[in-house]
Amino acid sequence: MDPHNLEYINDLLDKDAELREKIKDQVTEFDKKTRTINGMLNKIHSTPTDKIPALLDNAVPVLESCRDITAALSELIPPNQFWRWKDMWSISLRNAVFASTLIEFLKSGALLTLPRSAEVLGIKEEWQDRFSLSVEDYLHALISLVNELSRLAVNAVTLGDYEQPIRISVFVKDIFAGFSMLNLKNDTLRRRYDSLKYDIKKIEEVVYDVSLRKLAPSAAKGDPLAK
Repeated sequence: MDPHNLEYINDLLDKDAELREKIKDQVTEFDKKTRTINGMLNKIHSTPTDKIPALLDNAVPVLESCRDITAALSELIPPNQFWRWKDMWSISLRNAVFASTLIEFLKSGALLTLPRSAEVLGIKEEWQDRFSLSVEDYLHALISLVNELSRLAVNAVTLGDYEQPIRISVFVKDIFAGFSMLNLKNDTLRRRYDSLKYDIKKIEEVVYDVSLRKLAPSAAKGDPLAK
């Protein structure tokens, strides 16, 4: 091979290796933040309902600090190279989106949309070719949300909150209905979607038990088991 060509290729390889290390450093910080947030949110399973808002108030600033990481990554990634590097931060980003959707549900009972999830994490539309929240990462985060809520449905009853499982049931069934209308091409995503049936079954069993025992007099409207 031509020596000049070899030098050029070596230079490209060195730049790639340098960029990879810089991305890795940011992703490491991203991981630390998401572990901290999710560690804080894990306490919802042992926290009385009236104490949840205070817990969320502590978690939100940590979540918002992830904006520094997304901004740094958007600066690092060269134009039109999003898909080349996205696998390096996908898991961290899914964890952050999971945390943001869980916080939104616990605050308002509503589903955080994909655009709003990106906004919470400071991801700007003009970064599309460098750093963005992909549809697949958002959907993975929603599946993780359902997994967590099925666990919360059980633990809420243990803590004496008999209405929470009914709220969770209505919310999760709506998400599942939405997923059922999607044409999922990704094998991993489709398998994870199939597993949602087990979460829904677990939630329905809790709701049935609560309803049968008439423990939630002001049951959420729209759930047939909550009459």
